[in-house]
Amino acid sequence: MFQNLHTPRTDLALEAREALTKEVREDIPGVLAETWGDEETVITRVSITTLEAEKVMGKRQGRYVTIEAGGLRYKNTPLETKVMECLAKELVDMAQLAPNSTILVVGLGNWNITPDALGPRTVDKVVVTRHLQNMLSPELKGGVRSVCAIAPGVLGITGMETVEIISGLVSKIQPNLVIAIDALAAASSHRVITTVQLANAGISPGSGVGNKRFGLTMESLGVPVIAIGVPTVVHASTIALDTLNAMQEYSAFSRYFKSLETLTENDRKTIVGQVLPESLGDLMVTPKEVDRLIEDVATIIAGGINRALHPNIDYENIHMYLH
Repeated sequence: MFQNLHTPRTDLALEAREALTKEVREDIPGVLAETWGDEETVITRVSITTLEAEKVMGKRQGRYVTIEAGGLRYKNTPLETKVMECLAKELVDMAQLAPNSTILVVGLGNWNITPDALGPRTVDKVVVTRHLQNMLSPELKGGVRSVCAIAPGVLGITGMETVEIISGLVSKIQPNLVIAIDALAAASSHRVITTVQLANAGISPGSGVGNKRFGLTMESLGVPVIAIGVPTVVHASTIALDTLNAMQEYSAFSRYFKSLETLTENDRKTIVGQVLPESLGDLMVTPKEVDRLIEDVATIIAGGINRALHPNIDYENIHMYLH
């Protein structure tokens, strides 16, 4: 009964589940979810446990953790630190790494396009230590893991698929874990730059800007892959559909537009197609302050990764690395 439902264009498992449960008004078999938080942050864990649930959700089987903090749109250092700590805690829990583990951090995306530059900008702030392992003091050893990082660029710049580059590095370095950071796309504009998703199911580079490539997964690389992503864009068609839906649902609008009450899903898509013709391509929207927002969220993600992988480095030292 779930196969034919319309799901939003989103990279967030949380949003895919919300859309499906809203339409059928019941839980989805094989999808488990729990949510908790406070006024500043909300954390949701979604687990996709069956092949059937994977098909319905359009997401690979695995665990997806979403950290939402609407205040990230504004400069708020205490909130950024709080999200950083939440991210570190969830990453430690998901990765389950031994103290002597080696981790490869991969910053996916195109550094020339700001909404797609989250990965490279995050890698710039990650504390890399693989080349320093023999130089660490006794008190730091065991709490400063071997970390290396790379921003491999995109196919249009390098002429190589990202998975080709990373698989070559993995075979040479033999890390215990790959952490991939990428920009995502959201179905809700309020989640752009305010939401961080961790997943142990891998990632398809370029998914956030509608250009999915071959995935970085356990199957393609031979090592566990944890993906960390932040929505930096929302499809313009999604905003247009949300507007029509709001006009249908709220009586304040519908009494002026009685004909909207009978609009079908195909009608809505036809209207959006007239407003956003195919000649415009897959139009995407990002905040005008995207330069500052990407820099801020890159600092948060890098800080969370550093805290999780290097527990023997205190926050003040990490802060100096990042700034």
